[in-house]
Amino acid sequence: MAGVTTAERGGDRRQSESGPPPADPTGRRPRWLPKPWVLLLGGALLLGLGGFGTWALFGSDWLRVERVSVNWTEGPRELTEEQILTAAAVPVGSPMASLDKGAVSERLLAALPRLDTVRVVRAWPDGVSLKVVEREAVLQQPTDDGFAEVDDEGVAFAENAEALSGVPLLELEVGDSPSWRRFGEDRIRAEAASVLPALPESVRSDLEVLRVASYDSITLELSGDRTVRWGSAEDSEAKATALEAVFNVAGDARHFDVQAPSVPAVAGG
Repeated sequence: MAGVTTAERGGDRRQSESGPPPADPTGRRPRWLPKPWVLLLGGALLLGLGGFGTWALFGSDWLRVERVSVNWTEGPRELTEEQILTAAAVPVGSPMASLDKGAVSERLLAALPRLDTVRVVRAWPDGVSLKVVEREAVLQQPTDDGFAEVDDEGVAFAENAEALSGVPLLELEVGDSPSWRRFGEDRIRAEAASVLPALPESVRSDLEVLRVASYDSITLELSGDRTVRWGSAEDSEAKATALEAVFNVAGDARHFDVQAPSVPAVAGG
């Protein structure tokens, strides 16, 4: 009898590798396939868990806003807790999951200009924490009704009838000049305020008036009738270093000029 040829053996092997698995002679399903009732039960469990989770988050009384707290994370604390809670208007009793944190922040910043930053945090299972930072006045600008508080970014955020003690005045000599028309009051105020962080502490403590005639004409008026011509707010670090150096060698002078920090000048004494 002739044996099986090579071609026939190869054809059988290819059919075995690519074709369906041989049928179980007993007619039973392969063990690796789950039974239909298992699939149905698993799907039902998943649907049930999903529905329960949705109900727990939005429909039950378990995860609803019950407490709203205010936390000052740093800086001054001029606003009251009641003012912040009223402006936030967090919907107590609503589902925690549906809380619109962005809307709460926007309401606070719009209603209370004294606030610098706001962060709304869910404190599960039923609390909301408002973490706030207030602006701090580094200058005060005279107005028709009093004095506006100005922070280190040049933002005027509050007004007082009386001047604050220990806070330098910001005198903006607004005029119809190309500088004022080009930059505007807000930009020039911000540039002026940016000078303060660069000043040595000894100079900041003696600063009484920050006088601004234009974008590139800032003058510091210090205690003891001393003045410092600063120029623009550019190169403030270098100007502060130059000012400290001339103070050390000519501390009894009355007038200092650091507009060109590489060649500072002094006069009077």
